[in-house]
Amino acid sequence: MPRSADFYYYHYYANQGQAGLPIVLLHGAGGNYLSWQMELRRMPGFRIYALDLPGHGKSGGRGLQSIEAYAERVLFWMNVIRLPAAVMIGHSMGSAIAMWIALKHPDQLLGLGLVGAAARLRVSQELLQDASSPTTVYSAIEKIVRWSFSPAAPQRIVNSAIKHLGETRQSVLYGDLVACNTFDITDKVSAINVPTVVICGEGDKMTPLRHSQFLKSQISGASLHIIPNAGHMVMLEKGLQVANIIKSFLKTIKN
Repeated sequence: MPRSADFYYYHYYANQGQAGLPIVLLHGAGGNYLSWQMELRRMPGFRIYALDLPGHGKSGGRGLQSIEAYAERVLFWMNVIRLPAAVMIGHSMGSAIAMWIALKHPDQLLGLGLVGAAARLRVSQELLQDASSPTTVYSAIEKIVRWSFSPAAPQRIVNSAIKHLGETRQSVLYGDLVACNTFDITDKVSAINVPTVVICGEGDKMTPLRHSQFLKSQISGASLHIIPNAGHMVMLEKGLQVANIIKSFLKTIKN
């Protein structure tokens, strides 16, 4: 994995010698680039950048406590690698980062993919309390995993999520949840004006379907895809299905 601006990131570029539409994948709270299934990290015909956000995975830093701060770091990274604009696809906290950029720096977005997203990412006080201390953080991880997968999720995927969350420093996970809890663009989201696709697992408990329906109703021209038998981690449970939806969306975007 290459490293730039203190970010580690996965880079897939299948068609050497061709430009390829650039895609930036932004993971959710406590995650890393492996939050995206291989079907999404390796889409032929596109340049894929799957980031480890600051403090996550192999990236440096201590993590941040606001969506705006994360967004500014992503924009700085884009500037360092000389990526003037990209399609941003975010999951949960990553979708909040992408939407903030869409509102503040629309010239740097070619399109927007929102997975398990919401205009307001309220976090339960119980979860915040558990995540605030090293002695109770594993209770927070248990809750996150329990609320993020459908009953049909393969156990190997669930176990992998537990492992990756457990590898994230407690302070970073807590900071992510604080960032999510203070994010609210409910009264601004209608100003987003880039091609947008919204994807939601039908059984999502963290950002229930009504939040995706709200985004679809507020963002002009947005499409909504509801995936049965999937929860908040829909891109892990139904990687191929999500990839096919995103590829169809990407074909509508001009670079």
